[in-house]
Amino acid sequence: MTWLTQLTLDQATVARRRLRDNYDWHQAAWECFPGRPKDARDFLTRLDEAPQGFRLILVSPQPATRPEWCPAETWQSREIPPDYFGCSRYAFQLQANPTRKVVDPNKPKVVGPDGRINRNKNARRIPLRQPADLTAWLERKALAGGFTVEADSLRIVPEGQDFFNRNGQRGSHASVEFRGTLSVTDPAKFHQTFAAGLGSAKAFGFGLLVIAPLK
Repeated sequence: MTWLTQLTLDQATVARRRLRDNYDWHQAAWECFPGRPKDARDFLTRLDEAPQGFRLILVSPQPATRPEWCPAETWQSREIPPDYFGCSRYAFQLQANPTRKVVDPNKPKVVGPDGRINRNKNARRIPLRQPADLTAWLERKALAGGFTVEADSLRIVPEGQDFFNRNGQRGSHASVEFRGTLSVTDPAKFHQTFAAGLGSAKAFGFGLLVIAPLK
């Protein structure tokens, strides 16, 4: 099952909750899934500014629970019908953190049993910035995710850096908005991709694919 939840908070509630960056919102989103202090995160989020304040979207494999600080009138949560993923084409939006891994020369090399350098241990992520690199990144994710992007429809909007503070350490992610039309090539894999998200930094509000069926 896949559940979609949407809530809107006004500026006063956001200020009272001290929701200052994407990491704060991520922590708040965990309160929609109580009783799971040791579980791995299995939900996606997307944060947008709204006329009333901010809109938070969650996609999760189980129902979300409305926290006491969220007004009941702004809370919407429902299971997505399985046939929603049975269309062949969708309009989509994706706020992503497109990156590539490069070996960090300042880190000690970690060599695996086969004698090869473990790039996951020795690498760091750097953001992609050039339009051609961003297009290629999305095409690779689409190929692995059961869909293709209709090239003429694609719009790429760089949104700059999203800064955050986690446990006293300051960091940032490069935010890019992709918009366009996609065609499904493998429905089952596409559904899995929707539930799992695309790219890195999913805990900070990236990777949720917003889709609307097209006839």
